[in-house]
Amino acid sequence: MSKLFSVTMITIFLLSGCAASKPEVDDFSIKVEDKFQTAIKGDGIKLFTYKVKFAELPTLEQPHMARVKQIEKLKRSGSKKRSIYAVDLSEWTEQIELGLDKTISMTGYCRDGYIELSRIIEVGRGEIRGECNDGATEDDLKKFASFTKG
Repeated sequence: MSKLFSVTMITIFLLSGCAASKPEVDDFSIKVEDKFQTAIKGDGIKLFTYKVKFAELPTLEQPHMARVKQIEKLKRSGSKKRSIYAVDLSEWTEQIELGLDKTISMTGYCRDGYIELSRIIEVGRGEIRGECNDGATEDDLKKFASFTKG
């Protein structure tokens, strides 16, 4: 019985640690400028464009050192599947997605979620276009007619 209790407690502890480790936008070291533009069509369709770019251009040393670390990591892992010239945009993509989610939450624009229409993620910039699952209300028309945050 105590063995089962110990295993259960360890599992709960590990799961709570995983949930607490989800990064927030502030956890990323890259400072960005973002812009959130809305468009409500005549039939009540709510569209948006979320654009992000580096607030400051990185110095020449930063990308080079990141590249050196990435090459060293690939060498240590022994991975031959990935090109050493491929850029890892996973953290940058995660930061853009978190920024969009926080912006939509703060503005209340898409109450029932959204469908992603297009996405462009590149080093230093990103853009996600989407359509809200909910239609525009009278309040939305007043609040978000040609709304731009940023």
